[in-house]
Amino acid sequence: MMLSKSLFLTVLPMVMAFVAGAVLPFQATTNAAVGRALGHPLWAALISLVISAIVVIAALLILKVQAPDIGRALRGAWWVWIGGILGAIYVGSAVVVTPKLGASGFIILVVVGQIFIGLLIDHFGLMGLTSKPITFLKLIGAAMIIGGVFLIQGLSVNAARQSEESIVQRSTPQ
Repeated sequence: MMLSKSLFLTVLPMVMAFVAGAVLPFQATTNAAVGRALGHPLWAALISLVISAIVVIAALLILKVQAPDIGRALRGAWWVWIGGILGAIYVGSAVVVTPKLGASGFIILVVVGQIFIGLLIDHFGLMGLTSKPITFLKLIGAAMIIGGVFLIQGLSVNAARQSEESIVQRSTPQ
């Protein structure tokens, strides 16, 4: 019984992280579509963030979460407040960049950024985390990911160029 609970507690966060990652391409793509429909990417970012706020408020009410201790949070480090700014940067970037790079191109580069910054945050033990030094194997893994970006994004860029050339050829009077 203990083994299954331990396994569950190990696997559950991994599944949750996978699902969180799996929804990001859909978020980027739908936000880009909203940006086109509304005429500007910033409107899409605002709509996305407002809907997110509504969902979180509903979850807080449904789960009957206790009111936060704002005073305690105000006594914390300055960087605890930048999550909303970083979220807005992500959503705004997704809206603008996804139509240009495609969902896979955008998400791959997001993952690369997350890996490199995550390695640095872990290495230096930033933001209250325990230090986990960068190792040679971690560097090789990061290099392999960059190689994958070039393979996948390089193919996407070539496909996008061919698609654009095809559109131009079809719209040019003969």
